[in-house]
Amino acid sequence: MSRPSSRVSTLVAILIWIVAAAAMAQQGSAPSPYVVGNRLGLPILPDPAGTFNPISTNVKVFGSIYAAESCSYDPSRNLIVVPSRGVPQDVQVNNGWVSLINHDGSVHTARWIGVQNPGEPRARSKPPLILNEPFGSDIVNGVLYVADRDGGTAGPNDPTISVIRRFEMASGAPSGEIRVEASTGFNDLAVAGDGTIYATQTGAFGQNPDPTSWQIWKILPNGTASIFFQGAPLRQPNGIALDQQGNIVIVNIGNADVVTFSTDGKVLRTEAAAQGGNDGLVILKDGTKYVSSVVNGGVSRIRPNQPATLIAQNIPNGASMCYDIEANQLVIPMNANNALAFVPLKE
Repeated sequence: MSRPSSRVSTLVAILIWIVAAAAMAQQGSAPSPYVVGNRLGLPILPDPAGTFNPISTNVKVFGSIYAAESCSYDPSRNLIVVPSRGVPQDVQVNNGWVSLINHDGSVHTARWIGVQNPGEPRARSKPPLILNEPFGSDIVNGVLYVADRDGGTAGPNDPTISVIRRFEMASGAPSGEIRVEASTGFNDLAVAGDGTIYATQTGAFGQNPDPTSWQIWKILPNGTASIFFQGAPLRQPNGIALDQQGNIVIVNIGNADVVTFSTDGKVLRTEAAAQGGNDGLVILKDGTKYVSSVVNGGVSRIRPNQPATLIAQNIPNGASMCYDIEANQLVIPMNANNALAFVPLKE
């Protein structure tokens, strides 16, 4: 009995998309207003009349995440902001999107930024939307910063270029980008209050990797970019965050080191997580650091002047996590598992 019903539903869905595509085709190539997606309910795309019916309160939805590399917490909405990479550049360009997630993991807005389909719908938006393969993210002063990249359209060996894209949290609209042609791809980023951006370039792996490819970049608010630090003690740097003193802290994939740099590029201290292969980093106001291992699956807690302890284990592909202040929990994108892990923090 389920198969005929499924076929009918599929046909209805196809007809809806055909009608929508035809309506869009009639609009021609003229620019259309930039919109962000409605929260879960119907219609998915906002209509001119403002009609919207939310999903039933007895329905819980978990999903909308695809190959997510990071998340950030939006204090104004009290929601978790998760960019999804979508498919690789050599499959389809401009395929990324951003979801809003509730504290319990249910979906608030499936496609907030990126509700438009790739191609003409995004190109015609005013302003146009480009979001290719978002990696690290951070929200500072009402702006979402995303470590994106251009290039890579001809396959995995096609060069890529780092691009930091900004979006206004109030509207979701693009608000500019910074291209760093000399970098092949930022992994994570952290943003200071004045808009200065620090970003990691993980660089080379293998038996004889080039240490000069392990880099931290500094991008000034005016867009001027330079290498802030290069080589050891970096070892495939990944996660990055700023502590309460404004120091720059990174975690390595290549070892268990957690390294703190001053703003003038001096190494202040090196701590050790309980596991190596790390990706995510969260620093609380009291100086406690949480580190997630994308390789080994653990979450380390490093209290000031204390050794690291594991507070969670065996999380597959734990990427660059964020801290959900309202719920006092860590949120960890599980990358290829297309999901989020939630780790409550207890004293």
